[in-house]
Order: sequence, then structure tokens, then C-alpha cells
Amino acid sequence: MDSDQRQESVGVDDIAPVIAPGHDYSTVTDQISTIVLTRRTPRQWLIGFSIAFVVSMALLYSIAYLLLKGTGIWGINNPVGWGFAIINFVWWIGIGHAGTLISAILLLLRQQWRTSINRFAEAMTLFAVACAGLFPILHMGRPWLAYWLVPYPNTMDTWPQPRSPLVWDVFAVTTYGTVSALFWFVGLIPDLATLRDRATSLLAKKIYGILAMGWRGSARHWYRYETAYLLLAGLATPLVVSVHTVVSFDFAISIVPGWHATIFPPYFVAGAIYAGFAMVLTLSIPLRAFYNLGDFITMRHIDNMAKIMLATGLIVGYGYIVEAFMAWYSGHPAEIYMIANRLQGPYRYVFWALILCNVILIQTLWSARVRRNVILLWFISIVVGIGMWLERFVIVVTSLHRDYLPSSWGMYYPTFWDWSTYIGTIGLFCALLFLFLRFLPMISIFEMRTIVPQDGAPKH
Repeated sequence: MDSDQRQESVGVDDIAPVIAPGHDYSTVTDQISTIVLTRRTPRQWLIGFSIAFVVSMALLYSIAYLLLKGTGIWGINNPVGWGFAIINFVWWIGIGHAGTLISAILLLLRQQWRTSINRFAEAMTLFAVACAGLFPILHMGRPWLAYWLVPYPNTMDTWPQPRSPLVWDVFAVTTYGTVSALFWFVGLIPDLATLRDRATSLLAKKIYGILAMGWRGSARHWYRYETAYLLLAGLATPLVVSVHTVVSFDFAISIVPGWHATIFPPYFVAGAIYAGFAMVLTLSIPLRAFYNLGDFITMRHIDNMAKIMLATGLIVGYGYIVEAFMAWYSGHPAEIYMIANRLQGPYRYVFWALILCNVILIQTLWSARVRRNVILLWFISIVVGIGMWLERFVIVVTSLHRDYLPSSWGMYYPTFWDWSTYIGTIGLFCALLFLFLRFLPMISIFEMRTIVPQDGAPKH
């Protein structure tokens, strides 16, 4: 069985919502692979990558200055010992959740609409995890000693403290990144073989051939591939819940007002999926327009993602209500004051902005007209991404700057270096995404072919 000739028999009802009629295997393969194998790089790609590269250089400069001067260049102080570093860490980890959800869980549930968006969603997961992993290391103050968190054999018999949430994060994030990378690469192997066979450049043939790992599309290859892919999907599924649950434990196991809450694990997981799908929409809508992928990323895909974003957004809004109710129901003065401080304190504008972004604005997604208006939906997805960042700011800062002792109260103001590091990671994320779009297929070729009948094939 050749890598360009595999198909599955499906009904017309399964095909019609996914891709426009009139396509066969050759047109699907041509349209997706040509984006990668074209010899001429689009000018818009060069401009976008150049901007992202310059912004990512700001990240490198900020890290170099941080290593030279120390964490004092940031706005962290006493009592706000956690600032932008932890805020951005939680935000980036959340963005990576949609890729794992789309790829693994929807695969196990046999949802065919995932095929058009799973590839770049998986890539988005890897790039988001790479950006997230920088912040805890930089926040340590001595990042060159970060390997102390890993339980490696050493002559001093000094082992990481297993009760430390920082150690839990190391295990959770590294496991998440490793499984996600394996899942992404295994899914790429058949498409890499297709690019190997279609490439005209000798260098491209060699590189894609090495990455394809000798794939020839035989029945044995397909059997082993599907077995491995399904096993990795099974491993990745619990990670959707476990990773952000562990991240929420960073807060929930403490006794700080606003953090000591049992609702945090499900609340954080829902928020992560919410932010992740907002980012998938933010990326997929421009890609769909620029690369003319309307036949692959259809309005059905966009509508389904908008519905998931609405559902998880409602869960997040419910979490806000329960958090306030439990603070009042506890009768604890510090917890009650924490809610009052968020509503009326010096950071009240940030709190009300996140309520507007995360709760009020998404109520428009009840309307099918809004969900199918790509420009309006793209704007809403950007606003949700901003709102989820504001949520992390409120959770971290408003809980720390005023706790049990009024004599220890203080304010947190991010500095230029806080912002440059954060914006630099956005540049790094975009630069990696641009490279992915240029050199690897953003849509799974072989999976897309399995839902497209050949001309003349039975339609039932």
C-alpha cells in the first residue's frame, strides 16, 4: 500500500461537512504539500517571520540582562514574590492544552472534524510548552542550577523535595512536553514520506527521508503506526487533566487567601482548554484566509471550536461564582476581604476587565450568526486570550499583595523587563510557528485523504 494511496470507506454524510465536493487524493495532497514544497517563500511570510524574530531577540536580550543583574530587574518584591514569571507560565501552559485535547481526546472519540486542525494545534502545544518552561527556570534566580530539581544520581545524596510544587511542575511539564512531542512526530511520519517522494530538491529529499524513518506505506507500517498513535493518544488524554491540575496545586496547597481553594484543579483545567481553543481560533482563522484553506478548515470546524470555547467559558464563569461564594460561606475575614479587594481594591480594573473578556463577551457565542462570522469570532478569541492572562494576573497578584498582615501589604508594578520577557516569548512562539508553517504540513495530508472519496468511488 503506497503512502499516497491509502483510504477508508466513509459515507457521504461524514464527508460533506468536512470538505467540499470535487476533491480527490491528488488535489488534497497537492494543495497541502505545495505550501511546504514551493521554492518561492511568500513575501508575507518573510515579513511576519522577520517581525517575530526581532521580537524574540528581545527575549534573549532580556534573559541575558536578567542573568547579569538578577531578578531585581523585575517588579517582584515583598510581599509579591510571584509576578509575571508565574503568570506567564500558567498562561502558556493553558494555551498548550487545546492541542492535546483536539489530537488525543477527539481521536479516541472518533471525531473526524479534528483532522483539519489537529496538526497545527499539536505544534502550537509544543511551542507554548517551550515558552512556558522558560519562566520557572528564570524565576529561580539561579537558572544554571535548575538541574537540581531533577532526581539524578549524585554523590551528595541530595534529592529534590517531593513535597515541593516546583518539583511537581518539573515532572508534569516535562512529561507533557515529551508525550506531546512524540504524538506530534508520530503523526507526521506518513506526511514526511509524502514530502520526501514529492520534493525536487536533493537536500529536502534527504531531510524528509531521514525524518520519515524509512516509511514505505506497507500494511505492516500502517499497523504499527496506528497502534503507536492510539497508545500515545491514550497516554496524552490524562495529561490534559493532570498537567494543569498539578499547576493549580502550586496555589491550592498554600494558605494564602484566594489560593487555598479545592475548586482550583477543575477550574484551572477548564480555563486552560478555554484559553487553548481561543488561541487555536486566533491562529486558524488567519491561516485559513491566507493559504486559501476554506475547503479544509470549514465553517463546521470553526463553529465546533466556538461551541467548545463557549462551554468552557461558562465553566470558568461558574468557577468565579463558586470562588466568591465559598469565600463568603467560609466566614473567614481574610477570604472575604480578598474578594472585596478584587472587586473594589487597587486592581479592580483588571478584575472587571477579565469578567468582561471571559464571561460577558462570550455570551454572544450563543448566536449561530456570531459563531459563523469569522472576523467577529477572531476578535472574540483574541479578547478571550487577553482575559485569561488577566485572570492569571488577578489570581497571583491580588492574593499576594494583601494577605493576613496589613503591615506587610504592598503593590506590584511590572517593569520594562517584565514586559520585554513576556512579549519576547510571544515573538518566540510566532517565530517557531512560522518555521513550522514553512517546512512542515500544517494539515494532516493522509488523515484528510481518508475522508475524501476518489472520483468514481461509491458514495455510500
